Parts: sequence; C-alpha cells; structure tokens
Amino acid sequence: MKYNFDELIDRTGTDALKLEALQPRWGRTDLLPMWVADMDFKTPPFVVATIKKRLECEIFGYTSKPDAWYESIISWQKRRHQWEISKEMLSFVPGVVPALAMAVQAFTEVGDKIMIQQPVYNPFMLVVKNNHRELVNCPLYLENGQYHIDFELFEEKIKGCKLFLFCHPHNPGGRVWTREELQKVAAICERNKVIVVADEIHADLTFAPYTHIPYATISEEAKMHSVVFASASKAFNMAGFASSYAVISNPTLRRRFNSYVEGNELAAGNVFAFNTTVAAYNEGETWLLEMLDYVQENIQFLTNYIAEHLPMLKVIVPQASYLVFIDFSALQLTQKELVALCTHKAHLALNDGSIYGEEGKGFMRINMACARSVVAQALKQLKEAIKSESLV
Repeated sequence: MKYNFDELIDRTGTDALKLEALQPRWGRTDLLPMWVADMDFKTPPFVVATIKKRLECEIFGYTSKPDAWYESIISWQKRRHQWEISKEMLSFVPGVVPALAMAVQAFTEVGDKIMIQQPVYNPFMLVVKNNHRELVNCPLYLENGQYHIDFELFEEKIKGCKLFLFCHPHNPGGRVWTREELQKVAAICERNKVIVVADEIHADLTFAPYTHIPYATISEEAKMHSVVFASASKAFNMAGFASSYAVISNPTLRRRFNSYVEGNELAAGNVFAFNTTVAAYNEGETWLLEMLDYVQENIQFLTNYIAEHLPMLKVIVPQASYLVFIDFSALQLTQKELVALCTHKAHLALNDGSIYGEEGKGFMRINMACARSVVAQALKQLKEAIKSESLV
C-alpha cells in the first residue's frame, strides 16, 4: 500500500473532541476513544499540502467559492456515483448536521410532522425536536444481520408528514439501500407530497461489492422532491473544516433552501472550506480505496474475533462506513449496565446505542477507522471485561 494506516497518531494537545469529551461524558480519561465518527488516520497528504500552500499567504480573510470547488464536486459525483449534476444545483453548507436543521427550518413550520427511521444517527431526532416539530418514527427492523424498511408501516407513518430525513447509507447500521428500496421510498413520498432530505455523507465509504445510488437519481420524481447533502469530510477525515454541500435539482426547493441559508448568513464558508474539498476530490481516489480496504480488514478482524471469543455478541456488518453496531443483548444487561461494562470494565469509550432511539437499546457503536493494533487492544479489553463479570 502507498499509505500507512498502521501508524499511531498522538492527538493529545490538539483539542480533539474524541479525547477532550472523555472526562465530561464518561467521567474518566483512561479509555480507548472509539466513539465520535472521525478517523485516527492522518488526513491525506494532498489535503495537508493544499493547506500548507495556502498558509504561505499569511492573510486569512474572507474567501470566495472558486470554480474549482464546483468542478471537483461535479466530476467526483459523476466518476464515483454516475450522478450528473450542474453548478446551479450546488450550495455550500457548513456541515451536514447543520444542514439538516436548516432544511427543517426552510421547509417546515413549528408543529409540522417530520419522519425519521430509528435506530438512526441521533441528530436526526434532535433537529426535529429542538426546532419544535413533531417527530414521527418509522422504525427499521433487523433481519438476517441487516436493517430493513417496513414499507407497509412506512406508507402509514408518512401520511401527514412534510419532510422525511433519510440516512443513506444508514448510520449506525451501515446499510446501503438498494435501488428497489429507494424506488419504493420515492414512490411513497411522491404520492404523499413529502420532501425527502437525504444525508449521503457516508456514500464514499461504501464497501465493494455494494454500490451507493444517489437518491436523486432514482427517478424524475425523486430528483424533484429531494434535497441531498454530501461532503468530502467523512471520507477524507477533515470534518473540522465544516465544509459540505447541498445538491438540489428542483429550482423551487433550491430557492427556498438557499433563501434560508443566505438569509441567515450561513453560506460563506471559511478559508479552508473549498480548497480542501478540491484536493480530496481531485487527488483522493487511491487514498480512499486503500483506506476502505484497510477499514474493511479491521471490520473482518473484529467480526472474526467476536465469532471466536465472544460469540454471544452479534455484529451488524456494515455495507458502508467505518462505524460498526454491535448487539450485546444476549448478555441480558440493562443499557446502563452495558454502558458501565464497556466504560468502567473494558475501558472503552463507545457510543451508547440507545441515543439512536429505543431500537438501539442493547447495542453499542464502535469506530473502526483506527490502527489495527488499537482494534486488537479494544477487543482484548472487551473480552476480559465480559469474562471478569462471568458473562461469557
């Protein structure tokens, strides 16, 4: 491999949330931090080189969007996902989670119904509740080790909703939705005149042989009733630049969204928001493919270890993303006891599955975007913790 993903990087003293939040959230600092969804791999050298070059001009003033930013996104989406988009469809947003909140405010009013599918990334729930909209949950169901959509329930729950927040690919389950599933979602939402807001930030983390299909490409109807959010940040480990984008084909929806974003002065970006995306999309394919291979091997390592040493646990093997959802329910612990086991016995900082909804109880989420030696150490600590509690 051209790039070294086994290297251990010391992130202390960098204000890294992954480390700084240990004491306030878990009450201790002696934990392996495998929770928040950024990588412990170095941000790619071509991105770093771009930043260094920009630093040579020691003025960091207001920054405009260069044509290269639009061009890199258009080229990337066409090459990687066979999605034909144009410059006018693109809008800058300072992160996908803020963009979800912007969509809620741009397209709905206080009290309107918005549907999500739990278990799902917790900001989906938060942007609805914090903006005083009515949350409608259409839970996914787990079958044969993967999450699925109950389309009869979907059709029932979507009635009266103004917006559907769609996690595509899914987090924390790592599910890559199929063309058939996307077509059903699109048809139901079209019949019910629901705007679909698709979070596709994990799209570039899709593992072979699975294929990410952009929601807006499913049909003309999906194209015209959707708002898609994407970013280079998750795939190239540069979330700290707060740089993402919206792709909106429908001119009416685009005007409504942009009016809100620009009206609240949220469209400007920062001095590193644009050139880093250009570098990632123009130079990043080799790095991305090597990183995905390494992460997939990490996931296989975890799956094999659990099957051999902790067979009572069940791994939801992701089809996309370096995040893995693990089912601990066979241990018959309360969620509080499960979190305490992982934190105070195994000395791991993992995401509590219950934050993703009631359906996440009994689960924990672990981050595999780290050196394999860290994965091995984490699994050893988990095994010893479960054994010490006589739960094996």
